[in-house]
Amino acid sequence: MVTKYDVDNIAKLARLDFPDSEKEKLTEKFNDILKMMDKLNELDTTNIEPLTHILPLQNVFREDVTKESEPREDILKNAPSATEEFFKVPKVIG
Repeated sequence: MVTKYDVDNIAKLARLDFPDSEKEKLTEKFNDILKMMDKLNELDTTNIEPLTHILPLQNVFREDVTKESEPREDILKNAPSATEEFFKVPKVIG
């Protein structure tokens, strides 16, 4: 059972500050959540396999296929500034 002291402690850990009226409401809500968890714990789950997702998922990535790149000259034509082999960029480290 969650007490007002527990709510104070949780709020302190989360660096939150609540007025006393809020703390009472939070105490009730936390206890309601724990009651629901107790209700769920009553269920027989011996033959139920654990799930990582609700829906069955499969890999949606495409096959990794290598292919030829565009010719370097064509790529460097699009650069504002380039040497014969590389893009030229402004110096950023002093």
